[in-house]
Amino acid sequence: MEVTEIQSWLFRVEPLEGESLSHFLGRFRRANDLTPTGLGKAAGLGGAIAYGGALPIARWEKFRFNPPPSRQQLEALATVVGVDADRLEQMLPPTEVGMKIEPIRLCGACYAQSPCHKIEWQFKVTQECASHKLRLLSECPNCGARFKVPALWVDGWCQRSFLTFVEMTRYQKSV
Repeated sequence: MEVTEIQSWLFRVEPLEGESLSHFLGRFRRANDLTPTGLGKAAGLGGAIAYGGALPIARWEKFRFNPPPSRQQLEALATVVGVDADRLEQMLPPTEVGMKIEPIRLCGACYAQSPCHKIEWQFKVTQECASHKLRLLSECPNCGARFKVPALWVDGWCQRSFLTFVEMTRYQKSV
């Protein structure tokens, strides 16, 4: 299937300020009823063998950026998702900043203002929210479950206890 054929029926999803690529890809896929494989194929990013057995979209949703997406890959993805490749690159961690793949972290107060996972929360040097001066959460304060990868955040709550990310703010400690 040609990219031009698939683009005619895709819903556009605008990236949010500071949003991680993982969260954006999940929102885009849900809006368009696509799997990671389907999105990868639409962007011409197939070939699981070339990427260590996993398609790039699935790897990127799990913050696996080794090797980082190439400019060519970002441009191919940009064509399908309708977002400039430079903007997609902003959703990646800067190369000079180390990144934590796990645990997934969040600030409930930030999520209340803009319901998305911020890429800066995964930086190794980031322990607290710069805006709210609160420690980041890495698990549900109600049940202790670790957060799923942001691509899977559908309703903004813990998948086990259903405590919303916004309600978790009251459990965050000030720094």
